[in-house]
Amino acid sequence: MKFRQNLYIDQALSDALDDLARKPGTNKSQIVSDALAAYLARRGTKEIDDLLKGRLDRISREIGHARRDIEVLLESLSLFVRYQLMVTAPLPEADSAARAVGRERFEAFVTQVGRQIGSGKRSIGAAERDQSGDREAAR
Repeated sequence: MKFRQNLYIDQALSDALDDLARKPGTNKSQIVSDALAAYLARRGTKEIDDLLKGRLDRISREIGHARRDIEVLLESLSLFVRYQLMVTAPLPEADSAARAVGRERFEAFVTQVGRQIGSGKRSIGAAERDQSGDREAAR
């Protein structure tokens, strides 16, 4: 069902509407109806964008912080590995017992990392959390 509307528009808009309505298969009512529907749809989209903008900004900030933390961790690890390789003498080829101990220690390390990640525990900052807990208990 269609409803009649009486609207007042500027002369320039009326002239532009007349020009558009001259094309075959179009009329003023259809052009105005389509334009109004498109305008209202964009307005609804803008409201949704406004609602999501804050969340998207927060997520972007959190990703930035996570990226920074990862860069710090990678740089710390690379410096530690470089230092460790510089100060540790290589094992002689004939020392198979020392190499076996090294393999066992590495496997234990990998297992421990897997357990920590699987349980959700973090070693980094654990001492700081323990100290803050002690300070809060002392209060």
